[in-house]
Amino acid sequence: MERGHRYDEAFPSGSPPTLDSLYGKGENLKFLIFKSNFAHVGVCTYFNLKLFGELVDMDALQKIRSVADYQFGKGVGKKLFPNAVEIMYSKNTGRIRHIYLKKELLATLRPTTGLFVLTLAGAKRLIHEIKPLRYWVKIQDEAEDFVAKGRSAFAKHVLDADLEIRPQDEVIVVNKKNEVLAVGRALLSGHEMKKFSRGVAVQVRKGVAEKS
Repeated sequence: MERGHRYDEAFPSGSPPTLDSLYGKGENLKFLIFKSNFAHVGVCTYFNLKLFGELVDMDALQKIRSVADYQFGKGVGKKLFPNAVEIMYSKNTGRIRHIYLKKELLATLRPTTGLFVLTLAGAKRLIHEIKPLRYWVKIQDEAEDFVAKGRSAFAKHVLDADLEIRPQDEVIVVNKKNEVLAVGRALLSGHEMKKFSRGVAVQVRKGVAEKS
């Protein structure tokens, strides 16, 4: 139970509703809206019943936060994925696929790696919420427009980079003002990006100047 709400006030019957009592039995339940007068009340260990009756699968929320902590650093999960996120599932596999916040896609969980692929919105949230930021690559002014349009970031244009970056890591490309330019996959380590004068440092997946 969250602080400020008494258990007996939230559940006069003496026990919280079960998953079956809310929706019936079955493994196909992934996300639902449950109308209720309760505010910020914990429902069993699986769901968190929030203001206006939004029901969030807490097991899934903990899972995506744990993945984010592993991928981007301890404590990132809660900041990247607040309680208000909407978790969408693959129709084919039933596994977690997309994470939305206020109808904006933050990240996609890649089934082949079990790690997140960030969107620009997700990258901007990390830039805003995480201090100090990790997995960033800062590039020179002359390459800014080029990368913002979705082109690869070359090592010769790298001003600085997180030394924790390893090849294949998900990274955020920023300019000197720490504004997000693109998201993509590192092809070099952070140390190599700073040292090398040739080769692609980041294979950009999406730039801020690209058309949707």
